[in-house]
Amino acid sequence: MSDPSDDHPDETPMQKALRLKKAAVDLRPKPPRGGRFQREQAAAHASGSKSKPWMSR
Repeated sequence: MSDPSDDHPDETPMQKALRLKKAAVDLRPKPPRGGRFQREQAAAHASGSKSKPWMSR
């Protein structure tokens, strides 16, 4: 794994900022996958769309 402080002489400041941001996002804890949590999220999303008829085609 590369260190975010590595120097890349051929990258622009914008590219460096994007690379550092992606590295920081990768270090963030991920939400749990599967099981009850995922079912609850799916149920909340499904019920929310029924109250917005303009969201369906």
